[in-house]
Amino acid sequence: YNEEKRDLPWRRISDPYAIWVSEVMLQQTQTVKVLDYFSRFIARFPTVTSLAAAESDEVLKMWEGLGYYARARNLHKAAQYIVEHLGGRIPDTREALQKIPGIGAYTAAAVASIAFGEACAVVDGNVIRVLSRLFAFAESPRSTGAKKFFQQKADELLAPDSPGDFNQALMELGATLCTPRKPGCLLCPLQKACAALHTLDDPSVLPVKSRQKERPHYHVAVGLIWDEGELFIDKRPENGMLGGMWEFPGGKIETGENAREAVKREIREELDIEVEVGDFFMEVKHAYTHFRITLYAYHCLYLGGEPRLDAAEDWRWVRPRELRFFPFAAASKKIIDKLEREFAGDPYGRERNTGSG
Repeated sequence: YNEEKRDLPWRRISDPYAIWVSEVMLQQTQTVKVLDYFSRFIARFPTVTSLAAAESDEVLKMWEGLGYYARARNLHKAAQYIVEHLGGRIPDTREALQKIPGIGAYTAAAVASIAFGEACAVVDGNVIRVLSRLFAFAESPRSTGAKKFFQQKADELLAPDSPGDFNQALMELGATLCTPRKPGCLLCPLQKACAALHTLDDPSVLPVKSRQKERPHYHVAVGLIWDEGELFIDKRPENGMLGGMWEFPGGKIETGENAREAVKREIREELDIEVEVGDFFMEVKHAYTHFRITLYAYHCLYLGGEPRLDAAEDWRWVRPRELRFFPFAAASKKIIDKLEREFAGDPYGRERNTGSG
């Protein structure tokens, strides 16, 4: 690892805050994607104090496109706790880190070992794959006792004098050589000790794959609600999928209704406002971790009513060019990209007169 490790920006520094940010970003996200996000995020929020002082929309905007937005919300919440209750100092032990709201067991162990040298082993997906093959563990990682097995083996292997390097080395091995498909066994430094390599025809059959459930496919309809050159957007509740992100209102198309009917019904039920559903705008296909959606967007004319916040946390009327300043999930971003290309103003021709004549 010392000779072959990848040159990554968070490995050139010893700042616990930056290491913490990198570890959160790297969870369930490929390193190559994290690189640009990490640099921009640290440039915008260089300290835990600056992150704590930011508005949630600012944090989510910097995270936009990285996915798993609960990570950003938890990072922000933890930063605020550290500033308010710990004087802005990040604790230097796993136990103390894990007491902070928003920091889980994995993150606490990773930061404690890498930033502070505490002897605690980290177990993530890459480590599970390496250990499954090293010890020929022939059960699903989700089976009873699997979590305890992997943690115990990682603890036994841990190099107590350099736990941070050891943890990163094991994760690096899983990311670069001991990959899910076509592992580079001939180049692996653990090849002599690897039980899977010596007992199985194909080591890549480990870890045992759980039977994948077919992801459900939902059809969703949303409205681009126009009034005097402005579009209506609302903010999803903090607790829930895509919490804190902004969106165009709408929802699932129910059995027996078409997309136009769904738009009108969802907007009335969620916001208590009336719209006239107009022209079809675009279709967006998007895959999430556990389901897929096809989203149908329609132009809508606002007819009246005061929006209520039963199913949303906030709402705004904004100019199309202002949409880029709000954090949106990937499916909505595709709509915004087309709006910016094709619509400078209200397609209903009801631009508000801002000139003085």
